[in-house]
Amino acid sequence: MNIFSTFRDVVREAVTRLAPDAPERLVNAIGVEPPRDPAHGDIATNAAMVLAKATRQNPRAFGERLAVELAAHPDVARAEVAGPGFVNITLEPGFLRARLRDILHAGTDYGSSTIGGGEAVNVEYVSANPTGPMHIGHCRGAVVGDALANLLAKAGYAVTREYYVNDAGAQVEALAWAAYWRMLEALGTTMTEAEFEALVPGGLQYRGDYLVPVGRMLAAKHGLSLSTPDARPLDPAIWMPTVRAETVAAMMETIREDLAALGVRHDVFVSEASLIEKGVVSRTLEILAERGLIYTGVLEPPKGQKPEDWEPRPQTLFRATAFGDDIDRPLRKSDGSFTYFANDIGNHADKLARGFRRIVQVWGADHGGYVKRMEAAVRALDEGASFRVLLCQIVHLMKGGEPVRMSKRAGTFVTLRELIDEVGRDVVRFIMLTRRSDAQMEFDLDRVREQTKDNPVFYVQYAHARCRSVLRHAEALGFDLHPSALARAALEALDDEAELALIRTLVAWPRVVEQAAEACEPHRLAFHLYDVAAAFHGLWNRGRDMAELRFIQPEAPVATMARLALVQATATVIASGLLTMGVTPVEEMR
Repeated sequence: MNIFSTFRDVVREAVTRLAPDAPERLVNAIGVEPPRDPAHGDIATNAAMVLAKATRQNPRAFGERLAVELAAHPDVARAEVAGPGFVNITLEPGFLRARLRDILHAGTDYGSSTIGGGEAVNVEYVSANPTGPMHIGHCRGAVVGDALANLLAKAGYAVTREYYVNDAGAQVEALAWAAYWRMLEALGTTMTEAEFEALVPGGLQYRGDYLVPVGRMLAAKHGLSLSTPDARPLDPAIWMPTVRAETVAAMMETIREDLAALGVRHDVFVSEASLIEKGVVSRTLEILAERGLIYTGVLEPPKGQKPEDWEPRPQTLFRATAFGDDIDRPLRKSDGSFTYFANDIGNHADKLARGFRRIVQVWGADHGGYVKRMEAAVRALDEGASFRVLLCQIVHLMKGGEPVRMSKRAGTFVTLRELIDEVGRDVVRFIMLTRRSDAQMEFDLDRVREQTKDNPVFYVQYAHARCRSVLRHAEALGFDLHPSALARAALEALDDEAELALIRTLVAWPRVVEQAAEACEPHRLAFHLYDVAAAFHGLWNRGRDMAELRFIQPEAPVATMARLALVQATATVIASGLLTMGVTPVEEMR
């Protein structure tokens, strides 16, 4: 039960009785949410202010009438008007305690919602170029995307997790050249790297040791069939298609392994090259052309200093400005091939053709300037489709107050595997969700090892471990911990304000799930779990000072069962949140 959704219905029904002629659109616009100050109650509504003009009543006067109506509800302890007409509602403790039974019966499914209505949503995330192993720059988007997919599924959406493989274009050609050099090395070529690089258009771009095993694989598989007998290069037309395809496949296998180590999975891998080969991009541009959205024109020079290579040549352009973009966008390069943007339009047309009218993309912040043009393209393809982009800012890895440079294999970046080996998958995932994705963050390797409340991973996991420790001890003493037994406990024994405060935090979980899903903000889960942990640790500490609040009192079995129900409910909500974040709840701290 989302108590805020429940009481939204209660408020609307009360409003309808007081103002039967109130416009339905205004009644539906009434908000019901937690008050800013918990001292003001459990729920606040702006109903009186929303309806004041339509009902021709002073909002505070209407609020007074509404408060009387709501106070008569059996689950409401009191309702009071505040400020210009807000109505603050305090719920009966018995109603709040009864929600513990909802948690106990639902288990970690507690918080699951139907607001998504089974709507298909495509979440595309990571989509790193297959030119090297995953590094920390990819990590945040991977975690945010995967946790968001979990969150949307928990909120009732039919989620497809997608990875768009950028296996077309110049960067893949450059990768193939680099892998070919490693193959020649493995075959024992007498060429120097400088001699080979002189043959490479633009020079060797990928020099990391991670391509050495790829080169060995190519050498073992093809021998000298892709080179001269003395292991020198042949015409690229002979070897490029094979080396490019097999190198991309090897890199994608490495990327899949890296993602699996992080607990990130995808349902679908879509190849950019395959979309081009199957004619998806061409057909999509033909459709846009038929709608009059593609033309041949000359772009204005870029703002600021004009680049030396800029020339006012005719180009194939998409009318992006008709859909909110700043300028129209080129669809073909000077050699006639598609631009990356044209291929991306084809990618989104493919998603729409597969039935996804709700699309979420998780990109790095360096792609922020690309958002408007893709919004324009999706609107041009389907005006009613929902398109959302989450931008992930850079992560600064710190140790001892200094930036970390750990990678021996890559040379210039910290690989994802190195980070996971250093602190563990669950720590990486949790920390990546402790700030909004569009805010820069520091991942402090020293901080995540601290066993203090300043380390949110430890603080939340410690709360879960404490709960499990209490429950194991109770079970050893013979208490029946089956959910049905705990649900039968006399919960009225939970009357201390710290106990009720914890219950209020637990029963807010379904609302957090729904709001985080609607906002596409999985970091809200981490924030709420920290609040749950704080309330639980606070109650634990209170029990050390007040013997009557201790969770297990063998001489008071009735009160003990009630408190064990609260402890189990706390463990359940924490576990529900952690699992949605893709983090494993721990049984004990080591």
